[in-house]
Amino acid sequence: MGYAEKRSGYWRGRYKIEDGKYGTVSGSTGVVVKFATKREAKQAADAEEVTVRRGQWRDPGLGQETFGEYASRWYASQDLAASTMQNYKRHIEEHLLPDFEDKALAGILRTDVELWEKKERAAYAASSVKTWRSTLHLIFEDAIDEGLLTSNPAARRRGRGKRAGRSRDRGPEKVVTDALGILLTAERAALLSGRDDEFVATVLKGYTGKRWGEIVGLETEFVRRDSFRVEWQLYELDTGELVRCPPKDDSYRDIDSTEWLSALVFNHIARTKPTPCPCHGRTYVFRGQGAARTGGHQGAKLVDVARRAEVSTGTVSNVLNHPDRVREDTRVRVELAIAELGFVRGGTASEHAAHWRRNGFATWLFTPAVSGWYPKKAPQEARPVPILGEPWPGIPARGRGAAARADACWLPIAKGLTPHGLRHTHRTMMEDLGTEKVLMDERMGHIDGSVSARYAHVTPGMRRRLMLGLTEQWEAALGARLAMSRRSPVAVLDALLQQRLMAAV
Repeated sequence: MGYAEKRSGYWRGRYKIEDGKYGTVSGSTGVVVKFATKREAKQAADAEEVTVRRGQWRDPGLGQETFGEYASRWYASQDLAASTMQNYKRHIEEHLLPDFEDKALAGILRTDVELWEKKERAAYAASSVKTWRSTLHLIFEDAIDEGLLTSNPAARRRGRGKRAGRSRDRGPEKVVTDALGILLTAERAALLSGRDDEFVATVLKGYTGKRWGEIVGLETEFVRRDSFRVEWQLYELDTGELVRCPPKDDSYRDIDSTEWLSALVFNHIARTKPTPCPCHGRTYVFRGQGAARTGGHQGAKLVDVARRAEVSTGTVSNVLNHPDRVREDTRVRVELAIAELGFVRGGTASEHAAHWRRNGFATWLFTPAVSGWYPKKAPQEARPVPILGEPWPGIPARGRGAAARADACWLPIAKGLTPHGLRHTHRTMMEDLGTEKVLMDERMGHIDGSVSARYAHVTPGMRRRLMLGLTEQWEAALGARLAMSRRSPVAVLDALLQQRLMAAV
């Protein structure tokens, strides 16, 4: 049995752990408990020895490693996707270490975690704080598996902490649009970029529900006549590096394509003639933009002048280099467009970046397209996209004095819509068409682990009905756009509108 040992001014309890090895009664933090009487020390030692005999004893020295030390060791042991490792690193360094770094693992209490969460929620979105707490929970769970802790202070207690108005912490509902909204957004994005790539990519995203990384990482070899294969994605790290990695949650899949969508992408590939990128050595369907084009507000481009004057870029080039080869009335029209747009020769970049950047695309192309406003970006405040109203739907005015030269601005299409919102839009479009859940999950790359899902299978009939429904929505959107104006400054859309006009004759 245990025994009491006299020390200077107190008694301590000693108990047998195994032959030749004794332990000292300690508190939860590993500090030796000092007893006032011999009797109290003896009783505590006996209780500890009983625990040892039952196999429930735990070394009180465990869990004294600081959270910072353990988190560093924990992170180094992970072998996950680069995107996941990046997220864990950010969560730990920016949100967990400032509060818990120097605390012993065993010394972190549930109340400490609750106070930390309350402080974070005062400064950040509830959804973000929930993600960071999940990382904290995971770290503590692994510490329990290693025997360093007996309970998880980040675990939520069921039925506790509920309060009225907790629904206020919900994130805002995702903004979605419809088939016409996709078409109009794609047209404006192309006008802002000065090329057709953004039109094709936006339509492709809206009608397949692909993730952003899957669009950027779409390689030409995975474009088929009746489907798009999702085999890889390009994930952008904080360092700016684009990593070629498997799709999220290993959601490899073939996304069925309509005839018109496949033709749109194949024609785009034939027109742009993509070559292998210098960073991955792969041939991708879409290119990024040159630095001078980013933001669509650093100067008018040659294509803007061509659209404004309703001529080809070759004609504009002739006006600049060989004006004698151009008819007088055409030359005057081009020169007028140059003056109105503030075009500066040699003021734009000729090289395209290998890939889009998520922030640049969303900030300077997609957001202005759906809202009609450039977002706030220091030192500039949010401002309407200045446009010249003709030809419809308007050509963005660029360069110095753009706002003074503009005679119109765009109305919002779906204010608050994001590139990822097109993924939600595609799911909503399928719901509207009555598409079976098993087919929707397949296209979105989701896994339904329910028992009923084991007995649900995609049939050719399901695929056929969905393709017909998406085609009808596309045709209806084209018809609505044609009613607004018979022409478009975006070449690829203009060709589609003219084909529809001819078919109607």
